[in-house]
Amino acid sequence: MKYRVTCLTPTLVGGGQRLSPIDYMVWKDQVNVLDQQRIFRLLSRGPRLEGYLTQLKKATTLDFAQWGGFAQNYAGRRIPFEHASLSNYWTRARGEQLNIPLFAAGLDGPYLPAAAIKGALRTGFLSANWRDTTTRDIVQRLKGERPPRRPSGPAEEQVIGAGGSDRMRWAGLSDSGPISYDPFKIYFVRVATLISRTPGQYALGWKDSTPGFVEMAPAGTVFEGTWNEHEFLNTPEIRRVLRWSEPMTRSRLFSAANEYARRVLDLHARYASLPGLEKLNGRISELEARLADAHARGACLLPIGWGGGYFGKSALLETSTPEAREILGAQPPYERAIRTGLPFPKTRHIVFEQDQPSTLPGWVELDAA
Repeated sequence: MKYRVTCLTPTLVGGGQRLSPIDYMVWKDQVNVLDQQRIFRLLSRGPRLEGYLTQLKKATTLDFAQWGGFAQNYAGRRIPFEHASLSNYWTRARGEQLNIPLFAAGLDGPYLPAAAIKGALRTGFLSANWRDTTTRDIVQRLKGERPPRRPSGPAEEQVIGAGGSDRMRWAGLSDSGPISYDPFKIYFVRVATLISRTPGQYALGWKDSTPGFVEMAPAGTVFEGTWNEHEFLNTPEIRRVLRWSEPMTRSRLFSAANEYARRVLDLHARYASLPGLEKLNGRISELEARLADAHARGACLLPIGWGGGYFGKSALLETSTPEAREILGAQPPYERAIRTGLPFPKTRHIVFEQDQPSTLPGWVELDAA
């Protein structure tokens, strides 16, 4: 059995690699990734090697006037900008903003890691089975003399299981097969934030210190891999040992993922109602329509990879209740944001297309057959 993942918005699932500004040069509205080994071999034959190494060591970016010929003749890859306007953004950006995260890739080309898919399915299943009592139990654990480091751990084990009884064992996925580099583009991503004008009234702002250039698979890119359903785990004898009250099925797993996607998109739609995000609001409506169609076909929508933020990785989606804010306020990464009293989370990564804030990163459709 195979699975098929179709990107619905620009998507990055990284492998931990980044291009530093001295690994590439921008020329003709594209990122030309330098083949440094070829360049070193060429320069070692003459006196220019020392000057090149000095610039690699000290410079923020390579001087195009001096080394621009390498971008034309010694590029291992050429990754086009999504839009010509990105060249101007790149020219004005600071050096620390020019590191480009890359899509996961092996020797045969880019691929989609199975962990990204299975992690999103796990989050959706946990969220669909989250109850108010689950939240209250976590709050009580936080009030002990020694608050646990993972307060939600017991809740996750209760819903999904621990160790050998983990319900996600039922689905086995492989990494996708490699695909061509041809579809990939460099996108411009900014972080939108809420600015409080009056109590309960918010405006759109941008964190100008955090624009990013990101290699992403554009909408329409397809990844395929192997999907296995371990049905022996659903036999009555095994379920009794594992303490599973119900069998695991693809319909159950995908329905949970779709319910999670529906709630997340609804939260994003409320955010996108701010003036200045009209195009984003339209794209979210398109995703909601695609979600209904996918559910009818037995497929599901997932937020995966880089840029999804809190709503791409948490089963606790309702963050406005006192209990939820107490839980979040006890977590060091969120403590400061909760203290402000603003809606949480107040930021979103927004992908620009055609020089306009347009869509959310990392939304895909998953089907298996």
